[in-house]
Amino acid sequence: MNRELLMLVDAISREKNVDREVVFGAVELALASATKKLYEGEVDIRVAIDRENGVYETFRRWHVVPDEAGLQLPEAEILHFEAKEQIEDIEVGDYLEEPVESVPIGRIGAQAAKQVILQKIRDAERETLLNDFLSRGDKIFVGTVKRLDKGDLVIEAGRVEGRLKRTDLIPKENLRSGDRVRAMIMEVDPTLRGPQIILSRSAPEFMVELFRQEVPEIEQSLLEIKSCARDPGSRAKIAVVSHDKRVDPIGTCVGVRGSRVNGVTNELAGERVDIVLWSADPAQFVIGALAPANVQSIVVDEEKHAMDVVVDEENLAIAIGRGGQNVRLASELTGWKINIMTAEESAAKQAQESDSIRKLFVDKLDVDEEVAEILIAEGFASLEEVAYVPLQEMLEIQAFDEDTIQELRNRAKDVLLTMEIAKEERVDEVSQDLRDLEGLNAELIAKLAEGGIHTRDDLADLAVDELTEMTGVEEAAAKALIMKAREHWFVA
Repeated sequence: MNRELLMLVDAISREKNVDREVVFGAVELALASATKKLYEGEVDIRVAIDRENGVYETFRRWHVVPDEAGLQLPEAEILHFEAKEQIEDIEVGDYLEEPVESVPIGRIGAQAAKQVILQKIRDAERETLLNDFLSRGDKIFVGTVKRLDKGDLVIEAGRVEGRLKRTDLIPKENLRSGDRVRAMIMEVDPTLRGPQIILSRSAPEFMVELFRQEVPEIEQSLLEIKSCARDPGSRAKIAVVSHDKRVDPIGTCVGVRGSRVNGVTNELAGERVDIVLWSADPAQFVIGALAPANVQSIVVDEEKHAMDVVVDEENLAIAIGRGGQNVRLASELTGWKINIMTAEESAAKQAQESDSIRKLFVDKLDVDEEVAEILIAEGFASLEEVAYVPLQEMLEIQAFDEDTIQELRNRAKDVLLTMEIAKEERVDEVSQDLRDLEGLNAELIAKLAEGGIHTRDDLADLAVDELTEMTGVEEAAAKALIMKAREHWFVA
């Protein structure tokens, strides 16, 4: 019987093209499963087959658990102190084993054994196929639509399958069984029972990879795609840069008579692609990203990571795009928040900001409007700048002498210190349950305290727009904080 077992393992291994060890493991599981049926409860059985002669042994085993944890599975666990009575140096997490009578192979339920063995072999075959496929290093999955599975498409490439979710298709795209499909490999999850390769046709990475295939200069590292933003099926923007002065990045990606960019567009259901020249200068990059709109001027706010972009009336609609598409894609491409405005709107905003800064200087530094205007004209926009800008820079202001400058700096420092003390006092009024709320940091807590929010319920009562205005956080983050603050309302 033992010789027949070895012959069976060898035959299955050759027939299914899987490692002998996998087949041995399947047989051991089948024998263990059959042995468990002889006991009551959830016992743990291990079977070990000698790979040389086919002789196998069976063990019942108990998992050693900490004494304080107690037994969750009495038939398969043993407390540490009890295990130490049998094996002195046994540790928590080890197994205590006891030999038991082995079940003859002939008495195993044939169907149960067959199912376990075949399932293990199928899993091993699938793993082998998947590893062989992934070893090729392909980033794009090329296959045929095999079937529809819960609204998703199962794509088959040889004997390997991938899943293309309905949400990852290009909108209005209608693929049918038998259609040839290309999609980006986004993830491989070996734990999934069905197709383990997750695909996408709507991801920006798919467009980047399509350009890599169409433009050899990218593969040769002469060109690089820095970023990509897509509105799948409608419009996209890619930012490219050349690492060789002899290579024109935009013209190279477009190709002769648009052959290269058209190859990508045709694959993506006619999605129009704007090719933008990447720049290390954020303002210049944003100007390029907003094409075809012409930009008059840009004001950069490093702190808020935002830009106010001024365009004339003729270019306003072009810059914004249909449904805000152009400015949205430009923002995603560059990573900057972009505010499009006319020259009149920009002037009004700057005037409002100047009025606010002027009032701040007049009230806090106790100076007249003329002094405040001089500070604004010299580029000062905050008390911190007045207090801590290098002295030499301030001495270059011709309208002030050194004594005046020192006095302004001292006043600014005193005001900042007073404001910091007041802020700490307000923060001290904030309840501990609000301080402990996940997602809040010291800066946000201070802003909430300044706005009169001192408890978790105060925060929970806020509307999203109120919180964004108070703290400056994004709408999604504000919504998440408010929902977090409301969680205790729904606890039974």
